[in-house]
Amino acid sequence: MANILVTGGAGFIGSNFIPYFLESNPEANIVNLDALTYAGNLENLSELENHPRYTFIKGDICDRALIERIFDVHNIDGVIHFAAESHVDNSITNPDAFMQTNIIGTFNLIDVAKKQWMVGPGVYKEAYQKARFHHVSTDEVYGTLGETGLFSEATPYAPNSPYSASKASSDFIVRSYHHTYGMNVVTTNCSNNYGPKQHDEKLIPTIIRKALNEEAIPIYGDGTNIRDWLYVLDHCKGIALVYDKGVTGETYNIGGRNERNNLYIAETVCKLLDGKHARENGKSYTELISFVKDRAGHDFRYAIDADKIEGDLGWKADENFETGIDKTIDWYIDRFVNTENKTLTPKS
Repeated sequence: MANILVTGGAGFIGSNFIPYFLESNPEANIVNLDALTYAGNLENLSELENHPRYTFIKGDICDRALIERIFDVHNIDGVIHFAAESHVDNSITNPDAFMQTNIIGTFNLIDVAKKQWMVGPGVYKEAYQKARFHHVSTDEVYGTLGETGLFSEATPYAPNSPYSASKASSDFIVRSYHHTYGMNVVTTNCSNNYGPKQHDEKLIPTIIRKALNEEAIPIYGDGTNIRDWLYVLDHCKGIALVYDKGVTGETYNIGGRNERNNLYIAETVCKLLDGKHARENGKSYTELISFVKDRAGHDFRYAIDADKIEGDLGWKADENFETGIDKTIDWYIDRFVNTENKTLTPKS
């Protein structure tokens, strides 16, 4: 049996990944290490409460002694590293937490893994010949694009926020452990994820929540900032594929080929909500869209060239934005409206 440490598994992407991976890999045990900060929620993994191959540990990746104990007690022979501070706005107001978790935490994990798995540069212990460290990162490390072009794995790094700078730093740490010590590492950089279980602070859950609460829906600037949107389960499938078949030392960009600007996102969500959960006053939710002062250093456009993972590993997104957002809205309506005696969450 493989014993895989998943960090940040109670967060958005991790909590979608773990059930998928356990179902797809019956010979794997998963240890989920999560600090359960505001972005982590064990309710996201309630279906695994009694799963025989799943263990949850509450803890911080900055706690090196804890990581060492986990590797020792659970005989960890694989790492899939999601844990990160990830909200750009929060990184602007509180960058310290991002530097600690994203940089120091990543260093702790990969350094402990090296010492557990290896006897020297390029030489793995007999029991860990197949051990692998998979680092999950973001397209934001590449900076911003103009109206044309795509981020490829060869795009120079140019992070523009404390968040993306901290993730770029963690990417380089992982890269250095491959080139210096010969560690078996892979890195994936993804475009904007959306789907079930995403934290309320993110754009799409915010649009849905504000609309259902009959509140103004805030859109930065004029709403023309563009992102490439990736349905979370498609991302999880890509991560699992790279972990299994990716070439050591390589980076794979995972993108949905779904470029949409923020105003289109808001209008699409509102129009779908009009059909799924109409307002009592008969008006469209689009009337709630409002424009607010743009975010400091707001990157204009991100878009990923996914040719490498598609061509080399055979991955392809199953959802386009329109099919994925329809499923996403149904999930949030069920959460915000159909539960708690049809009351909405109190968050504003």
